[in-house]
Amino acid sequence: MTDSRDFQRQRTLLVGRHEKGLTDSDLLKSNFLGFTSNIRDLLRSKEPQIALNLRAMDGGNEAGEVMVSRLQMEEETPPDHKCLALCDSLHTSIHDKENSPMMRAVLCSQVCKVYRFQTADQRWLLVREQMSETPLSFSIPKQLLSVLIHSHTSRVQEVMELGELPPQLDRIRHDIISHCNHLIGCYQETFADLDLLSESSSFKSSCSKSDRQLQFVPTNLHAQRMEVTEPDSTGGVWYEVITFGAPADHHKGFKHGGLKRLLSKHTHLRDSLVSYSQEESSRARQLLASIAQLQPLVFGLAEELLSVSLEQSTARLQPVLDSLTQQTKQFVHALKDELVRSALIASHDHCNLIENAHANQEGALTPGQQDFWRQEADYNEEEWDRAWANVGMSLNCIIAMGDRLLGKEEETSSENQEVSGDENFQNTASWQEQLLPLVVTLRDCVREAVLKARVAMTFVLLQAAAAGTVSEGTTHLVQRRQAVFSQALSALVCGFVLRLFASLQDQDFLQQMISAGLLVQFEALLSTYGEEVGMLEDMEVSVSDLSRVMFTIIEAKSEEPEELLPTLRGEWGSLVVEVLLPPEMFRSLPQDVRDGRLIRVHPVLFNIGINQQQSLAERVIGVCGLRFGDSSLQERVNQQSCERLRAYCNTLRDTPVTAGVQSLSNLLSSLDRSVEAKKRKNVEVLWIAAAVCRAVRGVRLTSCKSAKDRTAMSVTLEQCVLLREKHTLCNTHFSTALHCMRRDGCRMENVQKNVGSRKFAFSGVQLLTFPKLYRPPEGSFG
Repeated sequence: MTDSRDFQRQRTLLVGRHEKGLTDSDLLKSNFLGFTSNIRDLLRSKEPQIALNLRAMDGGNEAGEVMVSRLQMEEETPPDHKCLALCDSLHTSIHDKENSPMMRAVLCSQVCKVYRFQTADQRWLLVREQMSETPLSFSIPKQLLSVLIHSHTSRVQEVMELGELPPQLDRIRHDIISHCNHLIGCYQETFADLDLLSESSSFKSSCSKSDRQLQFVPTNLHAQRMEVTEPDSTGGVWYEVITFGAPADHHKGFKHGGLKRLLSKHTHLRDSLVSYSQEESSRARQLLASIAQLQPLVFGLAEELLSVSLEQSTARLQPVLDSLTQQTKQFVHALKDELVRSALIASHDHCNLIENAHANQEGALTPGQQDFWRQEADYNEEEWDRAWANVGMSLNCIIAMGDRLLGKEEETSSENQEVSGDENFQNTASWQEQLLPLVVTLRDCVREAVLKARVAMTFVLLQAAAAGTVSEGTTHLVQRRQAVFSQALSALVCGFVLRLFASLQDQDFLQQMISAGLLVQFEALLSTYGEEVGMLEDMEVSVSDLSRVMFTIIEAKSEEPEELLPTLRGEWGSLVVEVLLPPEMFRSLPQDVRDGRLIRVHPVLFNIGINQQQSLAERVIGVCGLRFGDSSLQERVNQQSCERLRAYCNTLRDTPVTAGVQSLSNLLSSLDRSVEAKKRKNVEVLWIAAAVCRAVRGVRLTSCKSAKDRTAMSVTLEQCVLLREKHTLCNTHFSTALHCMRRDGCRMENVQKNVGSRKFAFSGVQLLTFPKLYRPPEGSFG
């Protein structure tokens, strides 16, 4: 049941009938008697002793009977803080469902603690606390890096294929290529490092949060889960929360703030760019492709028209004229897109700004180039309308001339039957002579329209490409943003998979995901003083960026764990996470889900600082009411998330999800009041937000600087509150259970694996500034 270290620590004695009277030391030195598979009977037993049959190692012969007793050692634990931990189970599970291929794919290195707690009606709850690492800590960052490398490479290739450009647009292209190549090199190096590290690890410790090669990996990511089995119940209820260090770039640091502040300092770069959506970029590509296809067709048909005009045949001339008319009309229709007009105006305005900015710098435009853009400076919508209209009018002239010639040929064909060969040659030559200037005019008008449209659509593509580089500031800001996003995405994917797995048989919830999306609630315990302000600014941007992520559920090829890891596709700003299910599970899903419908996520972030640094941030100086620090960032983040949370809940009205949750509206009103109250260290905001999230079956994530100490206080408190409110944990045992989980539970194991010590990193003086329910028991910190 337990190794010698845990045996000594928890003081659980296994006493056989033939070994009564032996000391703990004697027991540890005793020989192996046998094994039993009846651990479940032991854990659920209400008796202080239970007899277990032991079998030999071969599984055949009985080795005898052993009596198991639980004796609490009161000299080690004060009477009012008795720990009812029953046993540890490292890297194992007692449930077949927990050993399913899907769970083995996303969870690993599990640590399990099992407790019995008394209910208000004097019965016993069986509580299983489990903490697991996940291979997604490295799998998702590696996949994201591959997506980004491919995306930046494609962007370079796309802008290179635009051919010769005006000087100002070429300067934009040069900047984009430079940015992208730098990022490609950095990301390839990071990917190689992670690929090597992931072979032996699925966990990034808090001590490594500043390592450059681990920028994209979430710090201390774990799935914290609790199963509660009621008395006389055959199955348990699961509660999950994902814990990880706040997504932040510790490698680059916070001397100048986090992403929110840093991006705001580069507004001048964003202001110099015109924003185009991905849909508009796609239309620009389609227009360029259409132009590239239609222009040679129009030119070719125009040449063919001149050629057949040498023949005196209606059957030859009319089909060519009809084809030319059809292709030219398609060409004009493509050019009449409003995007071309607006982009053309924007491109000229932008290039004039660039010209002014670079006029006196080295490498400024030549006089000839300056004349070109000066002539175009007064370009307006009428210019473009005339450009494509000229194409249409030129075509109309050709059509009219063709009809006249064809009509004349029909009227005089019988009269000309006797005309000599020389006279007939002169007549047909006049046809070509009359058509030639019209065809030349058409080609000139088409060339002019193509040139202008190509400049406009190229400008759209360059601006869209720049949106992922120049618009976000310097290259290091782009890298910072994508790194912290990677951390947040890894945690989100883990939470999504666990939420889905827990609800595979819940048709109402599956329909909710399809129709309204999934709520994702981030809880942060960062202070708004010192470096943690920068961490919160990083986290705010990363959480916001998750709103552009979509999920879809697809069928896996097999049940092998490596085949069930979620995969990424798409590009930055439009990523899709593919969650793979074993074939049998997938076939049980509703048709809408199996059809690959995309599932949106609605991320919200609530932060309440609770440590001594937050006390400084909220400290008021003198009668003037000035604050030593500033908590406006926290207030703004909470207020915005409160509004988003209410908006999401409004989409669930009159659905089965909220039909049985009468208190949801009251919870939202309470949350509004708590956020507006602006009380110091108002942790009630976090409690209510978590309650709303669980009411709508969302994903819960909890963070502090490294998810080690403050996070431990939060998740253990949440677990005990759930036991009291959902499973009638006796009020008199609430503190006992809370101290037990903090002193001997999974979060202490988390501290051990991060820093090699079984002490939370608090001092007694620091804890005086913490809310009382967030203080660990004596002896567990230092």
